[in-house]
Amino acid sequence: MNPAYAAYAGLSAGVFLSLYPFYWLKTRASKEATLIFSQRMGHYTNAQVANISGTPRIWLHAVSVGEVRAAQAVITALTRKLPRAAIILSTTTLHGQRAAREAMGPRATCLFAPLDFTPSVRRALKTIRPRILVCLETEIWPNWLIAAHRLDIPTAIVNGRISERSIRSYRKVRPLMRHVLESISALSMIHETDAERLMALGAPVDRIGVNGNAKSDLLLEQVAHADLGEVKKRYSIEEGRIVIVAGSTRGEEPRIMLNSYRQVRSRFPEALLIIVPRHVENALKIKEHVVSNGVACQLRSELARPGDSRHAPVVVVDIMGELQSLYGVATVVFCGGSIAPLGGQNILEAAAWGKPVLYGPSMEDFPDARELLEKNNAAVEVANEKELTENILYYLSNPGAAEALGHRARQVSLSCGGAADRHADVIMSLL
Repeated sequence: MNPAYAAYAGLSAGVFLSLYPFYWLKTRASKEATLIFSQRMGHYTNAQVANISGTPRIWLHAVSVGEVRAAQAVITALTRKLPRAAIILSTTTLHGQRAAREAMGPRATCLFAPLDFTPSVRRALKTIRPRILVCLETEIWPNWLIAAHRLDIPTAIVNGRISERSIRSYRKVRPLMRHVLESISALSMIHETDAERLMALGAPVDRIGVNGNAKSDLLLEQVAHADLGEVKKRYSIEEGRIVIVAGSTRGEEPRIMLNSYRQVRSRFPEALLIIVPRHVENALKIKEHVVSNGVACQLRSELARPGDSRHAPVVVVDIMGELQSLYGVATVVFCGGSIAPLGGQNILEAAAWGKPVLYGPSMEDFPDARELLEKNNAAVEVANEKELTENILYYLSNPGAAEALGHRARQVSLSCGGAADRHADVIMSLL
């Protein structure tokens, strides 16, 4: 056995066994928690297995909501090419599982993934018996991938992304990563930078391909079939209303956004600000900060109450799943995690709606999106609160310039289509 992998397997087993009693007791609190824990241990019921019909069996793993969206696009391409295939989609988080079941419906069997503990992953693989195991984006689980390799199950990473922060962590365990990557049959990455980072970790060059971001296909489909009337009604957005959407904000960005908005509001008093925090559990704290600064604010969940409607100039979104449609009703968009030095967000998600997109200098996690939009003068980088305010005011005061910027952003997004099909073709090549 590879020494680096032997050390990882031993350490992961030790951690698992030491924490097992705590998690076992915690899961006794509810029947749902017990069922989830059972699946995380690799136990799937006869009914769940019987629900998997068709051939070949293709198991895709997506940790949470973001990866589920990429998986949705790839699954759509796969089922078009292999209509009789049985699709299994696993997630790690509860939010991801709910998103998977909502997105997939009867098209896939949705399960919780096993913990990366050798007995759990072997039990799961022997129960599900997939023809291939496919992990989305950055899901590199050593025990699971090595176990599949030893059971002669081909494995693939598709829509693969290795961020600057991830590569720094992976370099610390390069011998382990090299061994794991050598066991993977195909590595289908989003961008050349992702491929180069894999090569630096020791991945076999002949197994690496660059095929774009599958989320772009899903985005374009959503935009093409979007009905934004319900969103406008929910947020009381009448025709001509200026809407500033701050998506996936993190760190100090809600505070920066509020400061900017207060200046914008002196020129455009009817402007509406919608803040969508990256982590919804921070929504109440953000609302309290807004109110403490003398600006009326509502939570998105309050708009769902019978008889309630939006009356405040600021709304903080405290539910999952609405960011994309909110980009569709925006006048100007700021994409977060980028002034806060946290690697940014996928700015193509806003660009696909043909909106003026602003973002900060920290975009290390999405170099492909940044490069595409910057090369085509289709988005604007802002370094700080002052530049953010100046650019919002400029595009609100110059609708022609805003429309031209949004049009270029939309054209760049359209050029990114077809990635899901290319990733699906990589999977099919291993069958």
